[in-house]
Amino acid sequence: MENKSPESLIIKLLKEKTCVQLDVRQRTVEIFRDMKEVLKDLAHNLSQKTAAFDKRIVIQYKEKSEFEVNLTIAEDVLVFYMQSNIFTFDRSHPVWQASYLKNNEANAYCGTISIYNFLSDSFRYNRTSDLGYLIARIFVNRESHFFAEGKRQLGFLYNHFSTAVLDKAAIADLINSAILYTLDFSPFVPPFDNVKEVSVSVMEEESNKMQIQTGKRLGFRFNADNDQIS
Repeated sequence: MENKSPESLIIKLLKEKTCVQLDVRQRTVEIFRDMKEVLKDLAHNLSQKTAAFDKRIVIQYKEKSEFEVNLTIAEDVLVFYMQSNIFTFDRSHPVWQASYLKNNEANAYCGTISIYNFLSDSFRYNRTSDLGYLIARIFVNRESHFFAEGKRQLGFLYNHFSTAVLDKAAIADLINSAILYTLDFSPFVPPFDNVKEVSVSVMEEESNKMQIQTGKRLGFRFNADNDQIS
């Protein structure tokens, strides 16, 4: 049996693993660029249509960085964040049940785009202690195959990793699902025990910065709805 040198093993790993990860990163960057274009067009169209019946409704697209864009929809902000690192999955993850990965484990390397929901007032009044919620995580591999973990339709409509391709049409569909979920996800009054005590310093700043912690479900559990992936 051939005894491979450490150098040859390093080269093998660089070829079989690192090159795949670089391919995934490049594809994820390209897809996030497409997502920015879809979001920008959507914001423009929605802004024009909502202005026709109520100019108070704010629809705004804002590119924060290479890795983050924000979409303000009325009282909500959706934050789309691309993780710079590439990941694979723990062996206990349901994704390994798919023959698509069993036949080629390199297909499990994915880039990640997360979608968070915040109240727009949290940004407007610089309430840095306010909570946001992860409503979806999109995983995409080097072949543009994808699935999503998330709430309601975001979890069960986008779980066909073996066949689903994240093209612009799929991106638009996913964004629309995120918006619909967000608009239907109304703030709850925080449980009384969560807000019955407040410090003097927080109260003094309440009038100009509104620092008392706020979130749509402050004090309530928030879990993913679905883990079936094919």
